[in-house]
Amino acid sequence: QVQLVESGGGLVQAGGSRRLSCAASGRTFSNYAMGWFRQAPGKEREFVAAITWSGASTFYTDSAKGRFTISRDNPKNTVYLQMNNLKPEDTAVYYCAATAGLGPISRRESYDYWGQGTQVTVSS
Repeated sequence: QVQLVESGGGLVQAGGSRRLSCAASGRTFSNYAMGWFRQAPGKEREFVAAITWSGASTFYTDSAKGRFTISRDNPKNTVYLQMNNLKPEDTAVYYCAATAGLGPISRRESYDYWGQGTQVTVSS
């Protein structure tokens, strides 16, 4: 089992920045690729970004490219999502997730463990 706890959400003005953190415990963190997803009210949970177990490769949805950066610190068992130039449409609950890497990294179904989520609200 891997336990994931997100933090760093809150209210931010459009154009501002926010850094989300996800602390992992349980099985060896560095064995897992990590992803961030988000879910806005009335919408499905969607992929935002992912990072391989070593941090050597990162992946982003088109709306996140150039604004968001995913990173990880394996000794600290933590993955981060730095979000810059936030827009009202980024408002959502953000979830981190862990995958053993057996499926497409952008698909929800590929992930084995999920956190409880942290709310990010961007005001216009």
